Amino acid sequence: MTSSELWDHATANRYDTEEAPRSTAAFLGPTLDFLSGLAGAGRVLEFAIGTGRVGVPLRERGVPVTGIELSEHMAAVLRRKIDEDRLPVILGDMATTVVPGTFSLVYVVYNTIANLLTQDEQVECFRNAARHLEPGGRFVVELGVPPLRLLPPTQSAVPFDVSEQHLGFDTFDLVGQLLVSHHFTREKDGSYRRGSCSQRYIWPTELDLMAKIAGLRLERRVADWEGTPFTQDSGGHISVWRKPA
Repeated sequence: MTSSELWDHATANRYDTEEAPRSTAAFLGPTLDFLSGLAGAGRVLEFAIGTGRVGVPLRERGVPVTGIELSEHMAAVLRRKIDEDRLPVILGDMATTVVPGTFSLVYVVYNTIANLLTQDEQVECFRNAARHLEPGGRFVVELGVPPLRLLPPTQSAVPFDVSEQHLGFDTFDLVGQLLVSHHFTREKDGSYRRGSCSQRYIWPTELDLMAKIAGLRLERRVADWEGTPFTQDSGGHISVWRKPA
């Protein structure tokens, strides 16, 4: 069982349209270069593969990819793009689902590890990654840095997007280390569709402790897929932990 919110049919069917800017060849190029470079000639496992925004083009580069996905609706959208023989997908959660064999690389992108809403489950996600890695294999996480420096005293919300088509803001539970992202998306008829999703935000040092518990060691942390150095002003990071050989 997992605390992750389950994405439904309607959400899955509009996901690729809403994420089109993040799905172009130009946008994904650095991500695919980074991941394929770490994978080498080995097999790759993507946690929470979704509709295959990253996994499908990575497979098209010749990298053998397997996915784990909690939502059958998201997996069904992926399956329209590529068949099971080329990219197997196992339905289940990324904290406990086990796939046969070992992999040179396990990865989870786009803040998705934070969809696990308890610290215990996030630790289990690291353990599950380590379980699937061959000796010397790597676990990669893409995650934002909690924007708490933007939160004024007594205020509980921070806007992250204000545009003609979308208004988004995060509200924070600082005690529970939880945030809810609220979205108001403008439809073609001028009305607004409201949606929200919950996350448990994680500091980089907390991730490193989770990795240590799982027997992994930090190898590299950068601010983005292009390899920009990570600093105290970075809004996100790509972290790589390695399983000892």
